Amino acid sequence: MSYKFPLSCDSWDHEELKAISQVVKDRFFTMSTKVKKFEEEFSDYIGSKYSIMVNSGSSANLLMVASLFYTSDNKKRLKRGDEVIVPAVSWSTTYYPLYQYGLKIKFVDIDIETLNYDLKKLKLAVSNRTKVILAVNLLGNPNNFTEIKKIIGNKDILLIEDNCESLGAEFGNKKTGTIGLLGTFSFFFSHHISTMEGGMIITDDQELYHILLSLRAHGWTRNLPAENLVSNKLKNDFEESFRFVLPGYNVRPIEMSGAIGSIQLKKLPKFISQRRRNADLFLNKMKEYDHLIVQKEIGKSSWFGFSLIIKPGSNKNRKDLLKLLNSIGFECRPIVAGNFTNSEVVKYFDSEISDNLPNANWIDKNGLFIGNHQNDMTEAIESLNLND
Repeated sequence: MSYKFPLSCDSWDHEELKAISQVVKDRFFTMSTKVKKFEEEFSDYIGSKYSIMVNSGSSANLLMVASLFYTSDNKKRLKRGDEVIVPAVSWSTTYYPLYQYGLKIKFVDIDIETLNYDLKKLKLAVSNRTKVILAVNLLGNPNNFTEIKKIIGNKDILLIEDNCESLGAEFGNKKTGTIGLLGTFSFFFSHHISTMEGGMIITDDQELYHILLSLRAHGWTRNLPAENLVSNKLKNDFEESFRFVLPGYNVRPIEMSGAIGSIQLKKLPKFISQRRRNADLFLNKMKEYDHLIVQKEIGKSSWFGFSLIIKPGSNKNRKDLLKLLNSIGFECRPIVAGNFTNSEVVKYFDSEISDNLPNANWIDKNGLFIGNHQNDMTEAIESLNLND
């Protein structure tokens, strides 16, 4: 089914196609100099020392978690059974690496307005077993990191970020993804920039950077610098070529994705500005509808999409709202994966729910979102007549 106002739209033009053509002309397709160039440019943009490109945001989350099992710093090192706090609303591959590495997952409710952590519930959830708080910046919206850091205080708790939906968002004077020890990004088609498939992990920690370089490609040493914090590299290139030191993966990006990333990154400030202009129009339009809750901005959102939640106590329902939006021409989706604790896959997790999840349950049944684009959405937003 085609929609007049789809969830996302193509952000490429002749520049991306030219970049792909150059890679084809060069006849070198696996990860190489164009990926490296994009990583360096991304670090400059985001404000991090190190960026490691991978083949998806999901792989970025996997490597982010994995890297913490191999660091020599005991304060940063995880072991199976450690407790990780997560919001109950996020995407599936926020959670899967935690299960795959044998971590104890503790689900915490979200704030119905911000769609990020309910900070009171988060504070209650922290225990003497908590090793990580995983902050998910949902639909472009930063968490309140000032309050999260107060909750952490002087406890030995790591803060990491799933920022896959929030490239370009800001909290204080920092871009989201750079506030925790590690942060992840996705460059899927519907996200702020698109590189075919692709993702990024960023950190300022040199040892974690070296670990990530090895984990990304087979756990070998080949892609490590001569002086590194993972292994003593041999001077014999032949013997070093197939030397494996960590139980890694092959989640390398292709060279085309790196080339496209460099083009898209140049356009990103313009994309974010337009998304924020669209958001201003949307928020103003939604003042007409007191039966709906829209996402409350924290810091400076990069507005991945626009959430619509039926207000508790209203006589409206999501089924009718969805039907109305579809009739106007809007493609709609649930708010990310809804309350993920309702997913069948959770039966495999070592997990618990902290307190209860009324807000996650409410948006699971009464929320949806429509897309935001890097293009002017005035026509789409003006067509949002939602009183029927």
